[in-house]
Amino acid sequence: MLDDPAMTQSTSPAPSTTVVEMWTDGACKGNPGSGGWGAWMRAGSHERELWGGEAHTTNNRMELMAVIQGLRALNRPCQVTLHVDSSYVMNGMTKWLAGWKRNGWRTGDKKPVKNKELWQELEAEVARHDVRWIWVKGHAGDPGNERADQLANRGVDEVRGA
Repeated sequence: MLDDPAMTQSTSPAPSTTVVEMWTDGACKGNPGSGGWGAWMRAGSHERELWGGEAHTTNNRMELMAVIQGLRALNRPCQVTLHVDSSYVMNGMTKWLAGWKRNGWRTGDKKPVKNKELWQELEAEVARHDVRWIWVKGHAGDPGNERADQLANRGVDEVRGA
């Protein structure tokens, strides 16, 4: 779960299912450039922050990594409300993925899907949980999104040695 063995359950339809609110974000200084990802999650009164980065990456890769790492950190299946400001990630998972797979990981215009390996990792992580996707406008005052953005920028700073 959130690295707290004492945390058991929250209000949810299934008493053994933990309810998690998660916000994720990616950041890139240059695109491509130094990038970072961040995830902030809470379950009841418990919170967890995650962040990381890569020296040479893209913003889309960091957006994907934020969700992958956030979901991967949950050590058992959870009911997750996932807040993202990336329409790329949300549309990829909710609208485009089935078509990409059906077309042999090719887009509608027959080009290879970018970040295929990350999409496959994300699909595997999403399959472990009951995920509800919510798009939020980035940099518009959503407290969870602002916190995830700060964590993503922390990841960039660490990669850059700042």
